Amino acid sequence: MRLPERSGDQLRIGIAITVPEPYGSMLQSARARFGDPWADFIPPHITLLGPTVVGYDAIEAVDEHLAAVAASHVPFVVRLRGTGTFRPVSPVVFVQLVDGAAGCAALERSVRSHVLDQRVQFEYHPHVTVAHEVPDEQLDAASTDLAAFDATFLVDAFHSYTHGDDGVWRPVRDFTLTGAAADAGVGSPT
Repeated sequence: MRLPERSGDQLRIGIAITVPEPYGSMLQSARARFGDPWADFIPPHITLLGPTVVGYDAIEAVDEHLAAVAASHVPFVVRLRGTGTFRPVSPVVFVQLVDGAAGCAALERSVRSHVLDQRVQFEYHPHVTVAHEVPDEQLDAASTDLAAFDATFLVDAFHSYTHGDDGVWRPVRDFTLTGAAADAGVGSPT
């Protein structure tokens, strides 16, 4: 996994929708079973903002921005079903979103604005990684073994994470989606 460099007065953050229980534990166990070296370090999630370096002095502005984003989006349903891959571009197998991708994309656009505005290398594709940086046989096994995986859950919050010196991503703060359904602004997953 490529991580942006940081100095002593910065931290590495990420913003994600955490996959709730019991599905989170199921996918984390599967990731470990496929030999993924990151299984114990990264909770199952749908990325909204990948690893990003910010100064400690910017955290308050980041949290204010994320709170405003959460206040402008309504809860929505995600359904995970089946698997996909980014091969040959990247050695990744993931569980696909068959419902809720539009809601995730709307959140991602809002999160990646203002103080977190940045260019991305690839077009946003919401997913839950289940195997990364493992040999092809293990990627194939992940793709086959989770082909029938099916889970539905309500997304009513997203989370900020920090990346520790020990390599573990830890949740820091929950941001509850409180936008009104009548608001047809950026939070509408249509």
